[in-house]
Amino acid sequence: MENAMGQLNWLAVIAAAVSAFLLGGLWYSVLFGEAWMAASGVTRERAQEANQAKVFGIAFIWSLLGAGVFAMFLGPAPAFGFATAAGFAAGLFWVAGSFAINYQFEQRPARLLMINGGYHTLQYTLYGAILGLWH
Repeated sequence: MENAMGQLNWLAVIAAAVSAFLLGGLWYSVLFGEAWMAASGVTRERAQEANQAKVFGIAFIWSLLGAGVFAMFLGPAPAFGFATAAGFAAGLFWVAGSFAINYQFEQRPARLLMINGGYHTLQYTLYGAILGLWH
């Protein structure tokens, strides 16, 4: 693990985490904000009551951890095509697929799965693209 961590391009990992943060801002506001709130049951009032610094801080930490572990999975110099395809597959089949299982048992709407699963599929695709380009 120590050797893998030493080989990471931490600037690329940080850039990948920032890309997820920016994508999330766009995804859950401009693109699908209203649909996400309706499908998830989150109201504007409830969202505004949350400690924004805590919410965004924790979200960024998890994005950074996800990008770092994905970088270790890919290795120090993955080919762009492989890294991007692996990111797409990880987002769609590992993350969104796991949501799909939970959402079936929780009886959550398919629309929420499409929104959340779509975000994470693009998130990991971006991780792969950035890590595949920036060695």
